[in-house]
Amino acid sequence: MTYEEFNDYCRSLPATTYVVQWGNSHVWKVGGKVFAIGGWEKINEPAFTFKTSDLHFNLLQDEHGFRPAPYMASRGMKWIQQYQSAESDDEALQYYIKESHRLV
Repeated sequence: MTYEEFNDYCRSLPATTYVVQWGNSHVWKVGGKVFAIGGWEKINEPAFTFKTSDLHFNLLQDEHGFRPAPYMASRGMKWIQQYQSAESDDEALQYYIKESHRLV
């Protein structure tokens, strides 16, 4: 998923707002609270960060291409960052972003 596709998908969810902050990251909010971040890491590939349930956090933290989100997870929050992706992962990433939107 590219940042443009990420932004288009987040924009399609109900009642979202967009702001660029934290070093030019694409930050998406619902009700003034962050539910998804595109960017935030200085790596060559796009990185996407989202809130998860306890179950998804436990499952994803050990999956290839995923890790506990820098900064947030170290403070006890259940946030995951996808930092390596493939086109086939777009559907799964959309699912997790939509779940993050619902959780927030």
